[in-house]
Amino acid sequence: MKIKNNRLEALRLIISSQQLGSQEELLTALQNEGFKLTQATLSRDLKQLKVAKAATMNGNYVYVLPNETMYKRVQTPSSVREMMQIPGFMNITFSGNMAVIKTRPGYASSIAWNIDNSNISEILGTIAGADTIFIVIKEGTPKDMIISALSEVVPNLK
Repeated sequence: MKIKNNRLEALRLIISSQQLGSQEELLTALQNEGFKLTQATLSRDLKQLKVAKAATMNGNYVYVLPNETMYKRVQTPSSVREMMQIPGFMNITFSGNMAVIKTRPGYASSIAWNIDNSNISEILGTIAGADTIFIVIKEGTPKDMIISALSEVVPNLK
């Protein structure tokens, strides 16, 4: 699962930092980053990420992520490997039986999805925005238990 998550994150970063208009170009970019996959796998990944094609100012069609403001293209992008070293998770704060996780822009929904699908019995559910995750915790659950459980799911959570 970690390989797929890394591949999806690399795909997000490639799409947000380059103007690519074909799956062949995406496959080449992913292969340049060390990911070996088929066109069918790429198609499934694009569907999962809800990637679309949009017209550029010069009339070409390129892949874009949903809610493009989360992954604005940068003029001088770092390599995908460099960008993947920066974690999406920033911090977590608790209040009663609630917690708020702050993330880098665009990371909240994927981290919340990972939390929801990890079956942590002490977490009742999450709501994600662009850079914030709201978590409802079962009453009486110690914070250190939540942090321990989340550290298995959320990279770099301490």
